[in-house]
Amino acid sequence: MENLVIIPTYNEKENISRILECIYALPDAFDVLVIDDGSPDGTAAIVQSLITRYPSRLFLEQRTHKQGLGTAYIHGFKWAMQRSYQYIFEMDADFSHDPHDLSRLYLACRDGGADVAVGSRYVKGGKTENWPWDRNILSYGASIYVRLITRLPVKDATAGFVCYKRKVLEAIRLDEIQFWGYAFQIEMKFAAWKLGFNVVEVPITFTDRKEGQSKMSKGIVKEGILGVLKIQWQSLFGNFKGRIRRGS
Repeated sequence: MENLVIIPTYNEKENISRILECIYALPDAFDVLVIDDGSPDGTAAIVQSLITRYPSRLFLEQRTHKQGLGTAYIHGFKWAMQRSYQYIFEMDADFSHDPHDLSRLYLACRDGGADVAVGSRYVKGGKTENWPWDRNILSYGASIYVRLITRLPVKDATAGFVCYKRKVLEAIRLDEIQFWGYAFQIEMKFAAWKLGFNVVEVPITFTDRKEGQSKMSKGIVKEGILGVLKIQWQSLFGNFKGRIRRGS
C-alpha cells in the first residue's frame, strides 16, 4: 500500500472505465480511490461494477451531492492516511492528465528529492493541447497572478495533477484548508511551501477533455481570484503557518 491515486468524479461515465484501465496497466503499482459526488449519470455504478476486476486496488467512496473538489480531496487524503499510503496523488478522470505521468511524479518524490511533485504546464517541456485561447489565457494569467501576490515559487499553482509524500499531508491541518476550487490547489501548495517542504514541478502535456463536460464555473474563478488575496493576507497578518501546521 504505497501509492494511492485519488480521482474525484461527477458525471464521468464516458471516461472512468478507460482511465482506470490505463492506470492499472502501468508498470508501477497504483491503487485508486474514486470519490463520487452523487453523479446522476451512473459513474459510481460503473466503478462499483469494476471493483471485482481490481480487488484490493480499486475503492469507491460515494457522497450524496456535489460538495466541491477540495472537500473530495481532503476526504481522500484522510482516507489514505488511515490506510498508511506513502504517496498520494491527485488526478482528473477526463484524460487531461496522462496516466503515464503518474510514474514520473512518483519517481520525483521517491528518488528525486521532491516532497510535492506538481505536473506542470508552465515549466520547460510542459504544454497544453486542444485548449481554446481564452482558457489558455485564463490559466496562464492565473499562474502569474498567484506568483505576484504570494511569491509562491511554483509556475503552475492551479495544477490539479500532484503527488504528495505522506509526511506533507500529515504536517498540514487539513480541516483548516478553506477553499474548494482553483484556490484549493493554490492553498495546498502554498501550505506545503510555507511549512518548508520541497515543491518540484514536473513538465507534462495537459490535454483538454474529449468526453464529458468541464466543471469550470464563474464561481470557481472568483474563488481563485479572491482566495489568493485572502491566503496572502493571512500569511502576512494572520499567522497562516501556525494555523495550518498540525500540532501547532
